[in-house]
Amino acid sequence: MASAAAPSQGEIKKVAFASFIGTAIEWYDFFLYGTAASLIFPQLFFPEFSETAGVLLSLSTYAVGFGARPLGGIVFGHYGDRVGRKTMLVLSLLIMGIATALIGFLPTFAQIGILAPILLVTLRFMQGIGVGGEWGGAVLMAVEHAPPGRRGFYGSWPQMGVPAGLLTGTLAFLLATSFLPAWGWRVPFLFSFLLIVVGLFIRLRILESPSFARVKESGTEASMPIIDVIRTYPKNVLLAMGMRLAENGTFYVITVFSLAYITTELGLERNIGLVGVIIASAIGLVTIPFFGALSDRIGRRPVYLLGAVFSILFAFPFFWMLNTGATALIWLAIILGVNIGHDAMYGPQAAFFSELFGTRVRYSGASLGYQLASVLAGGLSPLIAVALLAAYGFGAVALYTAAMALITAVSVVLAAETFRSDIDEDQAQERRLIAESQGQRA
Repeated sequence: MASAAAPSQGEIKKVAFASFIGTAIEWYDFFLYGTAASLIFPQLFFPEFSETAGVLLSLSTYAVGFGARPLGGIVFGHYGDRVGRKTMLVLSLLIMGIATALIGFLPTFAQIGILAPILLVTLRFMQGIGVGGEWGGAVLMAVEHAPPGRRGFYGSWPQMGVPAGLLTGTLAFLLATSFLPAWGWRVPFLFSFLLIVVGLFIRLRILESPSFARVKESGTEASMPIIDVIRTYPKNVLLAMGMRLAENGTFYVITVFSLAYITTELGLERNIGLVGVIIASAIGLVTIPFFGALSDRIGRRPVYLLGAVFSILFAFPFFWMLNTGATALIWLAIILGVNIGHDAMYGPQAAFFSELFGTRVRYSGASLGYQLASVLAGGLSPLIAVALLAAYGFGAVALYTAAMALITAVSVVLAAETFRSDIDEDQAQERRLIAESQGQRA
């Protein structure tokens, strides 16, 4: 059987664009919930608690989505390595979009009592399953289609879905609640129905990854990808988790926790934080591909390390700038934290994590490292930050974010440089490693 042909430049660009649009839609859904959980859901679904307790409970439902993400990563990673990347991307988009749209129909606590937050948690769990399976497939489609020497740049396209989703979700929430304060929060969730149609139309038109197609043609798919990746690449799974910690944790402290901090602790208008996040999201559409492309020239490690070290040094200045209460300085703090600290890590991340694993288990390996860290970092960081703030003040929150960034910096130093590796010349060695891990000889 003939080997899968190398994709044309037009196909590469089409896949990159499809990865960007689909991922933007999924992150629109996911981030929309985070904004509502910080600003609206405490009053709608937890009205019988104090202000701090209501925020904590609301952010707890937010964390449920992160708890579900590893499960989504494992399930979708298994079938993504067995069946294909494209099929899993379509399914993850459907799960995420339907769950998000249904949130827009939910009755509140005042209408049906305790059943309201229970249904909210259920739909948030479904969101987590969808986004848990989304990331691995989206980045692998972009990275495995990319030509040598351009994986960082093309891998950054699905990563741009984060600022695009955050931008559109936050902007939609801001506009809807400003013009329709009573029930406008429902509109951005219901809008997800339309986004599902757009995303499916785009994703169904792209081809399967050529790297996976070659594995499929040779009949060498992993029978149990998640087991094989743990046996063969245990160090790389742990390093990916460590590298993910600061990128994910500090991002949610800045874009979720700080919204509540600005309104409840500083007593400022809600829109100040929202506008800052919107500006940073728009800038991220430039900085993320810039850092991804830079990693193609000088390597993944130095670019990633730049973001981690900056996050360590900026932990306290971030809060000092917020505490001034000056709108311009608050916006600048959010921009610096997101567009330098976060984006320098997130830009090269898709290529870096993909290059750490062999083709046969790449979906499972990249998803596992990425999503397990999401529970520890993104899911818990807003909750931990609220608790630390209540007990010890903002300095404890700054130390917490700096500690996450330190772990990430050490993980980057321990990881191998991968930007010059050939990700398609790993299958024979990978099969040998798996056989040896099972006590056999290749």
